Amino acid sequence: METTLSKCKLYTWGANSYGQLGQGHAEDLASPHYAESSYLDRGVTCIIGGGGHSALITGAGSVLVCGQNHKGQLGLGHTTDVLSFVPLSLPSPVQQVCCGWDFTIFLTDGGQVFSCGSNAFGQLGVPAQVPYSAQPLPVQSLCDPGVSIAAGLRHALAVTCNGVVYQWGTGLHSHAKRCQRDLVVPSYLSSKEPCIVPGLDYVIPVKVAAGSAHSVCLTAGGDVLVWGSNKHGQLGHADPFLLLPVALDRSLFNGDRVTHIHSGWTHLIALTESGRVFTWGRANYGQLGRANGGTDPGPDAGQTESSPKPHCVPTEIPDLAGASQIACGSEHNLAIVGDCLFSWGWNEHGMCGDGSLCDVTRPCPIPALKAIRPVLIGCGAGHSLALCCLKDSEVEDCSAALTVAEGESV
Repeated sequence: METTLSKCKLYTWGANSYGQLGQGHAEDLASPHYAESSYLDRGVTCIIGGGGHSALITGAGSVLVCGQNHKGQLGLGHTTDVLSFVPLSLPSPVQQVCCGWDFTIFLTDGGQVFSCGSNAFGQLGVPAQVPYSAQPLPVQSLCDPGVSIAAGLRHALAVTCNGVVYQWGTGLHSHAKRCQRDLVVPSYLSSKEPCIVPGLDYVIPVKVAAGSAHSVCLTAGGDVLVWGSNKHGQLGHADPFLLLPVALDRSLFNGDRVTHIHSGWTHLIALTESGRVFTWGRANYGQLGRANGGTDPGPDAGQTESSPKPHCVPTEIPDLAGASQIACGSEHNLAIVGDCLFSWGWNEHGMCGDGSLCDVTRPCPIPALKAIRPVLIGCGAGHSLALCCLKDSEVEDCSAALTVAEGESV
């Protein structure tokens, strides 16, 4: 079924300096507010945000955008910020959209990838030496149709139908040079056009995710491979930078198969086949959702210098058991558990939706949404979006008809 806004409504909250909440104004909101637009009656199948912009996919595969547009990241042909959701014209229906800091990439139903916005770091993946593009450009050097895309702060990824992972954008290169001064930096880390990520020949990649300066690949077998910056322990490894993909030991997830992987700027969240949720990486805003904040407990807790710090080790979050969806912002998160929407992490702009501006260290239900049922969620760097239905309505199980956004915002 198509989920229209006569049965479900879009709520947005958090940072709004550029109109990324689609509310028609540019004031931050510390609690969820209904986003009205004449274009929001088409059904919504994907929600996602970037540094200061947002994008939706409708049931027909069309795209709606709003927010910051100084680099043309909305793909509207101009560079003026947009305060309410408006339609974007693309040549084919879209199945996935991912928002980087100031750029956007799209994956069409036919597997073609388009990009728009800033190209200062080659994140558009096009041969043209343009500083930015306000029109979506085809990423033509991908050899086969894409099946999954991801956008980091200044780099992007795609998985093609034959199981090859491509990366482009130079966002990771400077981190690699600083951390691995005595080693040759692989060319794919400095490529401004799609370049095959080496070291993945022995797996079948199906999905990718990206952080500020790291990349993640999920395989068909439920394994997680990571590479890039490990400054905050987000790659679960001892080295400060991983030049090539490294698989995380499945024992870190108690032997469970990972089915979904999500990335913030410097933290990761994994959802396993049995419905368990694990978090690891940077913890200083409470973004790991752990009782102790995920910080180093100190020498009295039996730590040795060679022991991994607690925040670097994937740890299960019991409060999120059975989660059906997860979304990561830069340093905050949303999760649907049953009929309840939880939030936690960085809350400086009210993106946790509890009415305060204080960081939230444990997953907590969003008070304003307790009476309605969340069916689809998304995050930008500092804002949140949720499609919700009345709990007592006769709406069928909307979530079964929705395509969850696999890309992560930064």
